[in-house]
Formats: sequence, structure tokens, C-alpha cells
Amino acid sequence: MNLYRSNPAPDRPERPVRYQRDDVDVADRIEPWIELVGPMRGPRVWNDDCGKWSERPATGDLIAIYDSYGSYRGWALYHHRSRVRLRVVTRSTERPTDAWWHAKAKSTALRRLSDPTVPNDVCRLINAEGDDFPALMVDRYGDTLVAVAYTSTMVGIFEMIVPTLHEILGTKHYHLSSDPKAAKAEGDRPVVRTSEGCPNTLRFEENGIKFEASLADGHKTGFFCDQRDNRRGVGELVASMVEQGKKVDVLDVCSYTGGFGLQAAKAGAASVHCIDLDEKALAVAKRNANINQLTKVKFTHADAFSYLRTLGQNKKQYDIVIVDPPKFVPSRREYEEGQGKYHDINKLAFPLVKPGGFIISCSCSGLFSMTDLTETLRKSARARKVRIIRETGAGSDHPIRLDFPEGRYLKAVWMKLDD
Repeated sequence: MNLYRSNPAPDRPERPVRYQRDDVDVADRIEPWIELVGPMRGPRVWNDDCGKWSERPATGDLIAIYDSYGSYRGWALYHHRSRVRLRVVTRSTERPTDAWWHAKAKSTALRRLSDPTVPNDVCRLINAEGDDFPALMVDRYGDTLVAVAYTSTMVGIFEMIVPTLHEILGTKHYHLSSDPKAAKAEGDRPVVRTSEGCPNTLRFEENGIKFEASLADGHKTGFFCDQRDNRRGVGELVASMVEQGKKVDVLDVCSYTGGFGLQAAKAGAASVHCIDLDEKALAVAKRNANINQLTKVKFTHADAFSYLRTLGQNKKQYDIVIVDPPKFVPSRREYEEGQGKYHDINKLAFPLVKPGGFIISCSCSGLFSMTDLTETLRKSARARKVRIIRETGAGSDHPIRLDFPEGRYLKAVWMKLDD
């Protein structure tokens, strides 16, 4: 049985005749192998980049990659229906075994435990390609591991390494789901698997605030722990303004379960207004506010674009505006449409900032670079004088591979508007 397959693999297609090139000696190649039609461009190999095979693999198989020059490039997991046909897991010539995966999981967990900037109880434990577990994200919430697989080939891998993660971390439960859009694109069935006794509601604390997150209704792993450092930064900004004797009003756009807004309220904001289109997320946000006895937070269920337009027409302004929308650029085909959305939402948000106030604008689109975001913000700001104070992203528990810039998906631009 192939541990790397989550669903039964279809019958293998007929194997082609073994490939032999006159100018490259393939006798010493690791079997089975694939030769690309061009150079190796990163840890993902798209279908169009696949060339000749020594033998046709099945979904979940490991295969050695060689570029068009005949140079060895690593071992990769294969999916016969995915547009990302191969996902590289190691550059070593040693074929990954079960023991290799367990060792990789152990070293990944120990890196988090040894990093003083990463909270042990709530953090990103495995960050996909950044930790050599392609298309697999695992977050830790106390004694529960919450995983999302963006390809079916990683479902079995996660289930295999869970005992090792439990042993290192002292965790007890896990919840695994496959991303529905990714599963549909690969022609696989979405899966949800949980350990016996796994809680449906996660309860944890971040930066002094108690939160709840629903595994049934939440997005991805239930809570966006990648914004942890930025949420703390908003709290520190509010606290510094309050210490200066300012009355601080905050607008949290696309607030989800209230992470930014509640940090601002706890830091002493006079008022916080949270807006989101997801009613279930807002219900959780309200509970989080009640748990922390934060009474100066208002929640509005509305489409961000139309509501920001209404606020502008009513001449409303705030000292701090946070814009943290969902992923507007999920694929290269949707780049222009997504860029337009980033432009429009920020164009509506800039007029809502008081003179001398702050706006923090975020993007979680991996295909939308920091340069793309700042150029879009420049156009959105129009005639207002805006200064970038800093540019931030996720914490150190979200490592990024140098050859995979898309892994730098989270970007936040902190700006101050002149008086």
C-alpha cells in the first residue's frame, strides 16, 4: 500500500517505451525518473514542464527529477491529475522513506520549540514548501493539531507523522481537512479526518486575549495565526497613541473573528468597528469580545466594498484603519481581477483615515508581490500624502524558501497619512 495516497489511485496508464537520449547517458540515473523540458524553476513542477519518463508513475509515487541538461534535481511526489504535477520534497539523492518523513517532522517541531519568538501553544507548525512538506499546513492550538492539505498526496503523509508530532509537542488531538477547491481541481474527494475526542471548538490565548475558533465553520485552520505579530503591532500602536492622550477610533475591515479589532480594544481604543461578510465569523468575533469583556466593539455584517462606500458618503473617519481582505488573486488567470479588487478596497479605505492617522493594508495572495501591493496602494491613495512606515509579513514560524517566492504570501504595509 502506498502511504502517500489518500484515495485509491486509478489504474496506471499504459507505460511508454523507456526513453534514451543519444547525448545524455541515463544508465546511472535514479529510478524511476522524469526529465523536464527546461530548467528547474522551484519546488513545483507544472504539467507543461514534464518531459520524458523512465516509467509512468501513479498518484502518490515518488520520482527522481532531472532537468533538461541531465542534472539531478531531487525527489518529488507525483499527482497524475494536478496541474502541479510534481512537488519536490528533497534535493538529496536519498529516496525519502517513512523514517525520513518522521525525522523531518521531528526537526520541524523542534525548530518551533527552540524559537523564542514563536509561542509554543499557538503557532504554524508546518508551513508547506517552507518546511519541505509541500501543500501541507499544520497549526498548533494547545493540545490540538489542525492541518489543511492542498493536495491529496499529503493526506497520508500527515497521518503518518502525527504520532511523532504528538511525542515531541505533547499534543493529543488532530483535525485534518483537504482544501475543497484544491481537491476539486485534482479530481479527488475532499476529506475530513479527526482523532477521537478532538474538540470542535478551539480555545486559546494570543497576546493576552482569549479566542475561540470553530473547526466546522472556520476558514483554513480556523484562525489566522500568521497575523499574530501584526495584531500585536496594532495593539502597541493603539497603546502608544492612548498614552499621548489621544482618543483612538479604529476600523477593522474584513475582521473575520475579530483579531485586530479586539487587540485594539484591549489596548485602550475608544471605539472599534469590525466589518465582515461572514455571519458565522462575526458570531465568533462577538463571543470573543464577550469572553474578554471588551464592550467598545461594534460588529457589522456587510460587504466591505459597499459599506466602505457608505462610510465615505457619511464622511466617517478613523484614527486607524486595518484592511485585511481575503485572497483576491488565487491564480495567475485571476491576477488582473484581483489587483482591481485590491485597488478598489483601498481606494475606498484611504478617505476614511483621519489626517495624521494610520492605515495598515494587507494581502494574503502569494502571486501578488509586495511591489505589486505598494504600487496598487500608490494608485489607490490618489492625492493624499502617504508615508510607508514599515512592511511586514508573517512570523518566523512561517519560513519561506528562497526558490519559492510565492511562499511569501502575507504582506502588510503600515502607512501614516500626513496632517
